[in-house]
Amino acid sequence: MRDAIYSFPLPANEPVLTYLKGSPERKALEKELERQKGIELDIPLIIGGKEVRTGNTGKVVMPHDHHHVLATYHKAGAKEVRMAIDAAMEAHKQWSETDWTVRAAILMKVAELISTKYRALMSASLMLGQSKNIYQAEIDGVCELIDFLRYNAHFASEIYSFQPKSAKGQINTVEYRPLEGFVFALTPFNFTSIASNLNMSPVLMGNVTVWKPSTTAILSNYYLMKIFEEAGVPAGVVNFIPGQGSVIGKENLDKYVSYPRLVGETGGKDFIFVHPSADPKDVATAAFCGAFEFQGQKCSAASRMYCPKSLWKEVLAGIKAFAKEAKMGDVCDPDNFINAVIDEASFDNIASHIAYAKASKDAKVVVGGKCDKSVGYFVEPTVIETTDPHFKTMEEEIFGPVLTVYVYADKDVDKAVELCDTTSPYGLTGAVFGKDRLAVQKIADRLRYAAGNFYINDKPTGAVVGLQPFGGSRASGTNDKAGGEFNLIRWSIPRAIKETLVPARSFKYSYMK
Repeated sequence: MRDAIYSFPLPANEPVLTYLKGSPERKALEKELERQKGIELDIPLIIGGKEVRTGNTGKVVMPHDHHHVLATYHKAGAKEVRMAIDAAMEAHKQWSETDWTVRAAILMKVAELISTKYRALMSASLMLGQSKNIYQAEIDGVCELIDFLRYNAHFASEIYSFQPKSAKGQINTVEYRPLEGFVFALTPFNFTSIASNLNMSPVLMGNVTVWKPSTTAILSNYYLMKIFEEAGVPAGVVNFIPGQGSVIGKENLDKYVSYPRLVGETGGKDFIFVHPSADPKDVATAAFCGAFEFQGQKCSAASRMYCPKSLWKEVLAGIKAFAKEAKMGDVCDPDNFINAVIDEASFDNIASHIAYAKASKDAKVVVGGKCDKSVGYFVEPTVIETTDPHFKTMEEEIFGPVLTVYVYADKDVDKAVELCDTTSPYGLTGAVFGKDRLAVQKIADRLRYAAGNFYINDKPTGAVVGLQPFGGSRASGTNDKAGGEFNLIRWSIPRAIKETLVPARSFKYSYMK
C-alpha cells in the first residue's frame, strides 16, 4: 500500500518534429515505411491477452494504392464478442482496485514508448494504412496521442485531489469509483489518437474496455494495441476485436445495473463565417487548410462557408492559387499535400455529391471536382459555389475535400449569421473572420451554440490537447471535451463518504432538551 500523495504535473505538449530531409527522424521514417510496405501482417483479435484467429478475414490496403495489401485481419463474431466481454469483466476487479498512480504510470510508459522507440512505426502505419502525409501522421498518431496520455494523468491528479470540506465531528471524502461493467470503445478511422483516448481515458480511471477499431484504421490500431501490452496494460483490461459493427454493436447486455453512460462524437458540418471586414488572404488560407488537410476527413474540417460578395472574388482567387500549387498523390512522396480518401465507399459518396453539384442549376464547381479511383481513392480539393443557402452540400456531412460556399450580399450579414446558426443540426466547430473586432464578437455571441470549439480569425481545425479541449453538442455529440478534465469525470462514479467521529445518542433536537 502506498502512503505517498502524488500528483502528475502539468506537462508540455509533445514537440512536432520537422522531418527535414536528412534528419534522423526522416531517415527512421523512410526506413520504417519500406519495412511496412514489404510485409503483410496477420492481425488477430486480442482477447484476455491471447491472440484469437477466427478464419473470417478481411484485407487492409493502402488507400492511395488499393492493390497493395498491408495486412489480413481476423473478424470477431458473436462468440468472440462474448469472450471479450467475459475477459473484460474478469479483469475488472483487480484493475479497478489498482492504485490510480500505477494505472497512470502505465499510460505514461505508453506515451514514452511512442515518443521514442515506436515513433516511426506509428507514423508509418498511419501514412500507409490511412493515407496521412508526414505532418498529419506526426500530429495525430504521435503528438496528440502522447498529449492525451500525459495530460490525462495530470487531469486525474486534479480530479482525485478534489475533496469536500469536513465539519466539526465528521470527516467528509469523495472517492471516484470506476463504472460498473465494461466500456465499449467504438473508434473512428480518421484519428488514431482518438482511438487511443477512447480506450485509455476509461482505463486510467479504473475501467476495462472492449475495443472495436475502425476497419479502415486496423493497422495503426493493432500496433497501438501491442504497445499497450508492452507498456504493461494487464490482460483483459483492453480487448481488441475488429469486425463488422453490425455484429459487434448488437451484442448488448440484457440488463444494466446502472444507467448506460454514453460519451460520443457523431459528426459535424463545420463552418467559416466571413465578415465584410475580413482580410481575404487570411480567409483563403484558412479555407484551403481547414477544408482540405487530410482530405477533409476531420470531423472539424471546414465544410461550408458564408462569404460576403465584396470579398468572394479575392478569396476564391487565393484558394485557386493554393489548389494549383498543392500536389496530390502517394504519401511516401513528401511533396504531396493531398493524399487519398480512406476507401471506396467514401470515395463514391464524395464523388456523388460533386456530381450532384455539377448537375444542379443552383450550384457550380469553381475549384477542382475531378475524382479518380483507378489506382488510389483520389479526389481533388473541390469548392462548390451555391446560390441556395440550403443546398444539399451546405447541409449534409460529406467527410471529404469539399467546401461549399454561399455568397451573401454584404448588407445581409445578419441574415447570413442566422442561416449559419440554423442550417445544420450539428454543433462541433466553427470560425469567424473579421478585422472589426466588435462585429466579430457580436457574431460569436449569436453563434454561441453553433460550435463547441469556436475560432476567431483561424481555421476551425487543429485543437490541441490541454489548450483547446475538443467536442461539440447538438447533433455532434455529448461535448465531453476530450483533452480536458470533463472527459475523465465521465468515466467515474463519485461516492461521497461521511464518517461521524462520535455518533449521536438521542433523537431530541437541542431545544427539546
